[in-house]
Amino acid sequence: MSAALSISLVGMPGCGKSTVGRHLARQLGLRFADTDAEIEQRIGMTIRDYFAAHGEDAFRAIEQEVIEALTAEAGCVLATGGGAVLRPSNRDALHSRSHVFYLRHTPEELHRRLRHDTHRPLLQVADPLRRLRELFRERDPLYRRTAHYVVEAARPSVPALIGMVLMQLELAGLVDASREPGPHPGPLGAGDAAA
Repeated sequence: MSAALSISLVGMPGCGKSTVGRHLARQLGLRFADTDAEIEQRIGMTIRDYFAAHGEDAFRAIEQEVIEALTAEAGCVLATGGGAVLRPSNRDALHSRSHVFYLRHTPEELHRRLRHDTHRPLLQVADPLRRLRELFRERDPLYRRTAHYVVEAARPSVPALIGMVLMQLELAGLVDASREPGPHPGPLGAGDAAA
């Protein structure tokens, strides 16, 4: 395994980027980083509280700094926030410095998994499904533009998603197809889908 391999995961809120990324990094022997966790560490509060106090533009500026720093590192699996692709500089940094996988879910599937979530600021609205459909309409083309690979991620288990990502990496000659598989994580539940 080359320590220089860098992988980024993009997709809608709650599609499993953090969970898949953590297991993928462990299996490939790479460092795992989550942009939302890095941002919260930097600002000293939750993203939800920061959004409420400072607004989305201020949050996106910090997110851009964090993505710039993390994509400069080699040997990392990076889980990005759902809106990371909104800024062209983020799309460019992710696409040019890492192998980007778009974990694609339908808004309806995401709504089923996130309907009780109270931590995502953009979904704290009267009609979360409508909001997810709006976000999907806006972001799906940006995810596709940023990604090298699109993974239809409606499958319910983490091992299935990891297997699909690893298969693409093997086909691209980026990982050894004869590598020893790591431990198998359990199914992906709504609580795990913190991406």
